[in-house]
Amino acid sequence: MKKFGFFGAGNMATAIIDGMIRSNFTEPESIFVYDIDTEKLSVMQQKGINTCKNSGDVAKNAEIIVLAVKPQNYKELLNEIKNDISEQTVLVSIAAGISIDFIVKNVEKNVPVVRVMPNTPLLLGKGSTAMAKSENISDEDFKIVYDLFALSGTVEILTEDLMNAVISVNGSSPAYIYLFAKAMADYAVEQGINYDSAMNLICATFEGSAAMLKHSGDTPDVLIKKVSSPGGTTLKALETLDSLHFYDAVKNAMDACTKRAIELCSND
Repeated sequence: MKKFGFFGAGNMATAIIDGMIRSNFTEPESIFVYDIDTEKLSVMQQKGINTCKNSGDVAKNAEIIVLAVKPQNYKELLNEIKNDISEQTVLVSIAAGISIDFIVKNVEKNVPVVRVMPNTPLLLGKGSTAMAKSENISDEDFKIVYDLFALSGTVEILTEDLMNAVISVNGSSPAYIYLFAKAMADYAVEQGINYDSAMNLICATFEGSAAMLKHSGDTPDVLIKKVSSPGGTTLKALETLDSLHFYDAVKNAMDACTKRAIELCSND
């Protein structure tokens, strides 16, 4: 049984760890966690997880380590642990804009690395995760990392050159959807519809629409046409969205997201 380490015990790390324990993926005593927040460590300790006093204790004990800290803290953390890991230690990055090369250079070892971009619905077991691997990781270790994230949703494997672009597709995209939902709910309230009732209808519509996209076999264009009767209400709404360049606005926003990720990588 592999031993797992986590640097950071925030929402994302907690969601991953809870998924591991809930599904019997591993035993709590096989997990080692370090965070500067002692309250978060106390919560982990109550779950039977090994809490560590410093980053070195995690690095020395764990064979697969999830780096669940903010991107700006990566360099300092990698420098702290570089003498406590071996070239067989698998490092898993879940931060935007942190490249595999950046990690290898900063630990000064040719360690296996998996670059992962999850999203926040992972907190509910409904995550969408993209990942890319370094060439030197074993099939066995990569499968473990893949299965770790598959516990909490869908996983797609990409090449690393696509990992900046995919942030706009699954990493940041929940925020676009929440903004769309907010506009819909605010309009409903303005028309006199109760907020909770509106949000229930909106969420059910999102869930149903996603299911149609995934399972109907129709393209988005075909599905749009099926909802849009000639001269009807939906068509009028779509015409308004088109006049406001909604489609282009979404693509431009995604492009801005990707460019920012590239900027973060260039600061490596």
